[in-house]
Amino acid sequence: MKITRFSFNAFQELTYVIWDDVSLECAIIDPGCYYRREQQVLENYISKNNLKVKYLLITHIHLDHYFGAPFVARTYNVPVSASKADEPLLDLMSRQAEMYGTPLPEAPIAIGNYLQAGDTLYLGKEPIHILSVPGHSKGSLAYYLPESECVFCGDALFQGSIGRTDLPGGDFEELLNTIRTQLFTLPPETVVYSGHSGETTIADEIRSNPFLQ
Repeated sequence: MKITRFSFNAFQELTYVIWDDVSLECAIIDPGCYYRREQQVLENYISKNNLKVKYLLITHIHLDHYFGAPFVARTYNVPVSASKADEPLLDLMSRQAEMYGTPLPEAPIAIGNYLQAGDTLYLGKEPIHILSVPGHSKGSLAYYLPESECVFCGDALFQGSIGRTDLPGGDFEELLNTIRTQLFTLPPETVVYSGHSGETTIADEIRSNPFLQ
């Protein structure tokens, strides 16, 4: 699986494009593109590589991960795929924006495809397994690709840190339990792609993450 990441918006959120180099099917994970120039960067990448956008995948519905969802859904005619448990956060997004002094670029779009733990999607022939990783938000999801030995976990787990739990739906103890039971049980060589930090591995976080010792 090919993986490209982009840092978008004032929160320096990481948006990922993952794609199969045979079928050229791709998924856009957490489109944070806020400005028109950021949208164009994403558009140009998709066009340059002749990619077919199959999925718009959301790890969790916080505004920095969702700014570009309406644009991607409209441009590529794909529904938002996310957890129903995070749906209440759509109604809070304007309040989130006010809190951070960052107006929404456009009204948030509704979830069109509900995902839950145990679901499996495919890019080409490669499976993407859906994991439930609540704690940062009630409906946080992770996308695990066993063949590519990587997981996209949004803001659940970072290099040497964990997601904040002081926002609506956050729960510190739930997040710690989630990481231990859903992420730390993945193969140790699994590369972790987070929503705001550099890459790490499950083995490194088990060994040295100070929140999980």
